[in-house]
Order: sequence, then C-alpha cells, then structure tokens
Amino acid sequence: MLIGVPKEIKNHEYRVGMVPGSVRELVGHGHQVVVEHNAGIGIGFTDADYEAAGAAIAATAAEVFAKADMIVKVKEPQAVERAMLREGQVLFTYLHLAPDLPQTEDLIKSKATCIAYETVTAANGSLPLLAPMSEVAGRMSIQAGATALQKANGGRGVLLGGVPGVEPAKVVIIGGGVVGYNAALMAVGLGAQVVVLDRNVDVLRRLVASFGTRIETVFSSADALERHVLDADLVVGGVLIPGAAAPKLVTAEMVKRMKPGAAVVDVAIDQGGCFETAHATTHAEPTYIVDDVVHYCVANMPGAVPRTSTFALNNATLPFIIELANKGAKRACAENKHLLAGLNVHAGMVTYEPVAKGFGMEYVPAAKALGL
Repeated sequence: MLIGVPKEIKNHEYRVGMVPGSVRELVGHGHQVVVEHNAGIGIGFTDADYEAAGAAIAATAAEVFAKADMIVKVKEPQAVERAMLREGQVLFTYLHLAPDLPQTEDLIKSKATCIAYETVTAANGSLPLLAPMSEVAGRMSIQAGATALQKANGGRGVLLGGVPGVEPAKVVIIGGGVVGYNAALMAVGLGAQVVVLDRNVDVLRRLVASFGTRIETVFSSADALERHVLDADLVVGGVLIPGAAAPKLVTAEMVKRMKPGAAVVDVAIDQGGCFETAHATTHAEPTYIVDDVVHYCVANMPGAVPRTSTFALNNATLPFIIELANKGAKRACAENKHLLAGLNVHAGMVTYEPVAKGFGMEYVPAAKALGL
C-alpha cells in the first residue's frame, strides 16, 4: 500500500501523522510512504530524516493526496484537504465530526473510507488512540489554567499552589477519565486544592486509590456541580461521550455567577465543549473573557507540545496503521472490531451512530456499509 503523510495546515498545528521511525516500520512491512515536504519540520524532522527511513518526498499536499491509497494525519482534514479526497481512499486521523457538519458533509461527498482515531476502541472499552492526547491535554489544562489566572491575562491573580500562609487555588475538574486524572495529577503536584466530579463511582474509587486524601472526589449531581463551580478558581472540563457532542454541563448562568477572574479550560471543545459559553479558540488567540471569567478553549491543545504529542500518538496509532496497510481497510475492519468501531464515514454513508443522530442523517452500521 502507498501511505501518504501530508503537512498539517490547521492554525499552529506542528504535529505530523508519522515520525520517521514509524515510516521505517511500514517500509519494513513492504509498503511505500510519501511525505509532504517539511511535514515534520515543526517537531525537528527534516525531509532527509524521512528519506533515510525510506520515504519519498512530495513537493505538495496535492501530490500526496493524488498518489496515496491511505492518508495518515493528525487533525481533521480542512476544507482544501477534503476536496482532494477521492472514492475508495482511506483517511485515518482525528475527525471529531459531532460538532462539524461541513466536514461530515464533505466526507460523505468524497466517498472515502474515513476512520476516526477518537472512536477506535480497545478490549477494555477504552479509547486507545484518544488516550495519549487526552493525557497531554489533561496535563496541559493545568498549565493553561495557571497562566489564565495571572492578572495580566484577566485572571484573579492567584497562584495555584499558594505559598506558606496563603491558601492555594481551588481547582475543580469535571470528569475523572483520562483527562481528569492527568489534570488532577498536575494540579496536585502544584499544590492546589483539587476536587474531581464524576457520575461513575468506580471512577471516583480509582481516583481515591491513586491520590488518597490529596484530592476530594464528589459524585456529580446538579447541585454538587453548581456548588463547586461557583467556588472554584479554575474549572477544567474533561467530559467525553465517545463520538458525540459533549453535554453543556456548565451553563452561561453559572459562569456569570463564578468568581470574577476565575478561569475555565474546556478540554472537551473538540466535541463542542461542556461549557455553554465556550467556543473554539486557537493557539494564536487562546483565551477570551465572558462575564469576567477567562475561557481557554483551544481545539487542538496537544499541538502546543507537538514533539511530545506526535511521539505519544504514533506509539498508539502505528499498530493500526500497519494493520490497515497489510490487510486493506475492509479486511482489517472485518477482523478487528475495535478498528471497525473507528469507521465514521464510508462510501457516502455515515457509519457512526452518534454522528448520524446528531445531524439527523441516515445511519448505516459499519459492518453493513462494508458489506460484511
């Protein structure tokens, strides 16, 4: 198979679909790889590095899309990229279709086979290709929140960990999954007062097993959520419903009643966000203020640390890339139900139910769409 790796073009996105080490693995399996000129330059890899690993270098993205049987990316294809997809071509990347009707419509029109990292599953029910970026985003959320709390950035002027004789900031984390756990890990390390809310008692038990009394765990009722959000200096939204739009748990009215200068970091913004006042921002302009509350809602947070993020992502995606290349998309999905779960759009059909329902479109089960 010929695998194509275009340069990412989203604002301040420096990650790349495959590092040279991953290219070498695929070449070792008998496949060809074409990489766009300077695709890895943002994380310190030159064209020469990719050529040494066995890749060919293409001058433009158009050349990559025209040649490749499978496109491997990081972020969802932008409009200009979607226009280059063709029928039967495989696209393997993050899609986050739930809040993005134009992308969904374009992928349907392309008739390509579109497999989303974020809905590929594992035997234990986890999302193995989302987890690495959730780890990065969870840890980054505390860094971003700490910066947003600085007075010059519109914040309360509070140091997360306080100092001797001065109480620390209160950090409230909504959701105790991968994002929430990693946010708690960083917040605890900085000495903040940490509260994690979740509706799954088993999740809360795992957090207590990990952190003991260094955090407070709270069952996320409407009352508890409101009470802790209003008392917080920093609120991190880490709620995920796989493949579907995030629920708006923090209302505009609640934001209006938060402490002046408090900060919110909406890690769920890729799926529409869990704050009613949230809208996607970029690394170029990461924050805005609503009712004296600083909002950090960057839709590709891990892009700020692209080298770490790219290696972490490649560690997770490479086995699936090899499987897709070795077997082809249809056989790979037929033999691996976890990869089949990642199929969102195929041959003009929406094959992921939450996306179809969200847009009122016809849903065709993935197996049926592939003729399995």
